[in-house]
Amino acid sequence: MSHPLYVAFIWHQHQPLYKSRDSHPDAMAQYRLPWVRLHGTKDYLDLMLVLEQYPRLHQTVNLVPSLILQLEDYIAGKAMDPYLALALTPEGQLQDPQKRFIIEHFFDANHHTLIDPFPRYAQLYGQRQDKGRDWCLANWGPQDYSDLLAWHNLAWIDPIFHDDPEIAVWLERGRNFTLSDRQRLYSKQRQILARILPQHKQMQDAGQIEVTTTPYTHPILPLLADSQAGRVAIPNMALPQGHFAWSEDIPRHLRKAWQIYLERFHREPRGLWPSEQSVSPAILPAIGKAGFKWICSDEAVLGWTIQHFFHRDERGNLYDPELLYRPYRLETPYGDLAIVFRDHRLSDLIGFTYGGMESDRAAGDLLGHLASIRQSLIARQDSGASGLEQPWLVTIALDGENCWEHYYQDGLPFLHGLYRRLSELETLKLVTVSEFLERFPAKAMIPPLSLAQRLLGRRQF
Repeated sequence: MSHPLYVAFIWHQHQPLYKSRDSHPDAMAQYRLPWVRLHGTKDYLDLMLVLEQYPRLHQTVNLVPSLILQLEDYIAGKAMDPYLALALTPEGQLQDPQKRFIIEHFFDANHHTLIDPFPRYAQLYGQRQDKGRDWCLANWGPQDYSDLLAWHNLAWIDPIFHDDPEIAVWLERGRNFTLSDRQRLYSKQRQILARILPQHKQMQDAGQIEVTTTPYTHPILPLLADSQAGRVAIPNMALPQGHFAWSEDIPRHLRKAWQIYLERFHREPRGLWPSEQSVSPAILPAIGKAGFKWICSDEAVLGWTIQHFFHRDERGNLYDPELLYRPYRLETPYGDLAIVFRDHRLSDLIGFTYGGMESDRAAGDLLGHLASIRQSLIARQDSGASGLEQPWLVTIALDGENCWEHYYQDGLPFLHGLYRRLSELETLKLVTVSEFLERFPAKAMIPPLSLAQRLLGRRQF
């Protein structure tokens, strides 16, 4: 039997907890930064709406509980951040400290992709850059501030929504925005945010995506278990003198994440994205006991674990692909866990390189790398067969929000070009991680406890 090369995309959708600890449960929650709201209108929903147009392609999406809860605050109208408060302030009532904040922070965006394409926004940005902040404060009138307040929110709405009649009118007009326009923009943001979780649930119920979760407030679990955990891999690592260990919090974070997931998606989660992809032997029993079936991490973690450095040739192909492109089995007292390790290079190409390339060329480059991986695996088969005799899995896992700010039209041409070609290929198959593991359970064994004990004996405190 010949297999396609299986590919698992995992998009990590995460925002830290911006909610102030001083927020009263019965009052408007105060948020320190606007990124849940702005990334919510630009990055979470559109990624699923594009994928939905290619039903043959399956992917995995990680939604961090702290992101879900903050989205729900904004949807309910119970969240306020300093940027939103200013956007909803009548421009004639702005005081000098507020104006200085607007001049300084309302261009917080990639100017090539989110400012330059819009003439009025680009004009205001050019004045700040060329003439200076003090000049803007001395010369801008109420309409300049009103337009800037509007554009900071409008530019962060994904191009996939630009055909919305109201958004289309604002884009065409481009200037002379009013407080009423800004209030309607906020309503439009909340409408988009309200579609994010239902869209993910619908696509998971349809079988096209798998939604995973992360410990409740995104703690780095190995450090929560023991702040000295870094010395398992690097015995001479310089660490703070204070020693922290609070492992009893680990099951609490896992239980809360599990419950939040169950309430929103009406099923039990299978996969867990460990915060920062950080794993250690100490956290595995709690993850297994919580009920999770698989976790993911980075190829460097695998390398440290099996004491192997992954070398690549001049084209970027691994010399030993069979070590990376497979799931591994981890034993815990509560049953086995599977773990997949991402291809760091391919993940970083999407995250940091392809945004600076022409969309079709970038999509073709990624497909070329996947084709080369397939050929390298075929070349290592003893039989000489022209197809893959074993089911290999390439995992591409990365932040699913920040990279798109560097892409033309927020990555829509790149994604469409990539997905269209992937839909036509029989040699590559996009799967969720659980789909692959159900058909091809992890067999390769990693003995994490014995490894930890061997390395722990070399610690130097």
